[in-house]
Amino acid sequence: MSDPVDNKVKVLILQHPQEQDRVLGTAKLIATTLADARVVIGLSWRNLAHAVGDAAEAKDWGVLYLGSTQVKGGKQGPAPVVAVDRKGEPLADQAAGLRGLKGLIALDGNWAQAKALWWRNAWLTKLRRFVVVPDGPSLYGDLRREARLDAVSTLEAVALALQVLEGDAAVRERLLVPFRELLAKARTAGIRDSKRAGPGQARPQRAHPKRAHPKRDRRSRR
Repeated sequence: MSDPVDNKVKVLILQHPQEQDRVLGTAKLIATTLADARVVIGLSWRNLAHAVGDAAEAKDWGVLYLGSTQVKGGKQGPAPVVAVDRKGEPLADQAAGLRGLKGLIALDGNWAQAKALWWRNAWLTKLRRFVVVPDGPSLYGDLRREARLDAVSTLEAVALALQVLEGDAAVRERLLVPFRELLAKARTAGIRDSKRAGPGQARPQRAHPKRAHPKRDRRSRR
């Protein structure tokens, strides 16, 4: 296993309990690839410090917001990470919104599960909010269905956010390496994302090509 990727901004993944058994989930990949990342599983936490497991100030932390934003960019298009206010509108001073961040929270689960985590933890609204603007479709492709066309995996969102927050594209690329490897193995095995089978349960279904079956002779026999 390669050395962990050093990240200056601490990453905390709040994972919905129903997401932890996904075959192609990315939370564990984030925790094992980054030097300073942690995954906590549950539905609600009392406050930021409870979730982080240590003293933490809301002003020093941000959360990847579930909404989208219509922000105009320059010749190179919109910025990949946009700091927004409580109404989801881009902050006038983007540099100030990104400056001095010590920790970043990402909600791990499908769209409905992530929304449940957001509404169950009111303290999240006290943190800085960031919207990720992907520069392309998710690497999942057809291996996992998403509620939105612009949706990407938790790992892809965190990787893009760290690239911007730390000003280092290498952090993003190194974080994507194990994800690409996971997806390559899944495609080779013909496995799509599903719940991981427990003891005594059936294994994940494989995507087999449809086979043509010979037509039966339905003529009556005499």
